[in-house]
Amino acid sequence: YAQVEGIIGEGVDPHLYKPTRSDVVKLSTADVVFYNGLLLEGKMTDVLVRVASSGKPVKAVTEEILNDSDYLMELDDGSEHTDPHVWMDVRGWIQAVPVVAQALAGFDPVHAEVYYANATLYAKQLEALDAYAKQSIASIPESQRVLVTAHDAFNYLGRATGLTVRGIQGVSTESEAGVRDLEDLVDYIVELKIPAVFVETSVADKNVRALVEGANARGHDVRIGGALFSDAMGKAGSYEGTYIGMIDHNITTITRALGGDAPEAGMQGKLTGVAH
Repeated sequence: YAQVEGIIGEGVDPHLYKPTRSDVVKLSTADVVFYNGLLLEGKMTDVLVRVASSGKPVKAVTEEILNDSDYLMELDDGSEHTDPHVWMDVRGWIQAVPVVAQALAGFDPVHAEVYYANATLYAKQLEALDAYAKQSIASIPESQRVLVTAHDAFNYLGRATGLTVRGIQGVSTESEAGVRDLEDLVDYIVELKIPAVFVETSVADKNVRALVEGANARGHDVRIGGALFSDAMGKAGSYEGTYIGMIDHNITTITRALGGDAPEAGMQGKLTGVAH
């Protein structure tokens, strides 16, 4: 019962995104606005506050998670800000489902029962996705359960599945990785004989490629295990352009590259093998 439009598209970094004039018009004329929250869309905050002040529903889908201080992870940069990448743990993202359903039902009460029924069905699909994620990652040999990526977007996934996570940059892509950081990470990769590292679809890959070159120069053959969706999903209209497809792609790619057992086409046999 809704026409859904996304402001920040595939392959676009939300940490750095600045709303255009047409974005502001879209937000101002929308009936309901949803956003992640937890300062993910940092440069859009002023616009979202302005739109909310007009009285229309503007909802952070992480609203319920905000009430669970034990769940949220703080950044380790001394800022006391919360890591916003909660969707990387499916159990966390399940908490966003009722927030969306309640907001839609409140705006369009005639169809409230439909929204709640769809939310229940979708939550069951996410339960299956969560089980697939945990089972797949658990199949990786314990010594190789290390995820090295371009930036720290995967800490919730690591906590949920037992992966050790190392990012070159911090949680926000605005931070810069220094030469010493790269050298330390190369040492870490070589010492643990990590077989693969990963690039991200919304972050430049030069630092990850520098890791590969550095490890190879030290006699350890490490490869790029694939491109992961971190702060953006896949192409609109594709399976990877859905939340379930995005996570399925990430889990399957990580598992297979690190020596675990996962079907090539993913949980539902729908993966295309292409990350843009």
